Amino acid sequence: MSSLPRFIIYAHNATYDKLHQVATLGLTASAMGKEVTVVLLFWTIKKLAEGNINKVDFPPEYQAYHDEVTRLLAERKVPQISEMFEDAKKVGQFRLIACSAGLEYMGVDADAVAKSVDEVMGLPAILAMAAGAETTLFI
Repeated sequence: MSSLPRFIIYAHNATYDKLHQVATLGLTASAMGKEVTVVLLFWTIKKLAEGNINKVDFPPEYQAYHDEVTRLLAERKVPQISEMFEDAKKVGQFRLIACSAGLEYMGVDADAVAKSVDEVMGLPAILAMAAGAETTLFI
């Protein structure tokens, strides 16, 4: 384990607005020299396994803004979620972890996410790894 400050994000909600925050916070913390771990849970695992991690979608209460926000993202050349994850790995220490129970509960085979995550871990190992982190977020 490194001596860098650890920054843990538990990513549960898989709508674009929430995943964008996970990606930008993770990328920024990685660039600032923190050891970043994003733990994918339930819906984020499902979305990743289905190949939809970059899909721009919103909760029902914001659906009316979908077309406008999608246009603005394209105009401003906002990187995709997967690109931000890759950039975070390039600029610092950044890992994506999938929770093994989440795979099971969401009916996802580990092979469906294996190429997209750094590791699949059980919750006890995840909690042990995250203990004492400088920052812990649940999004």
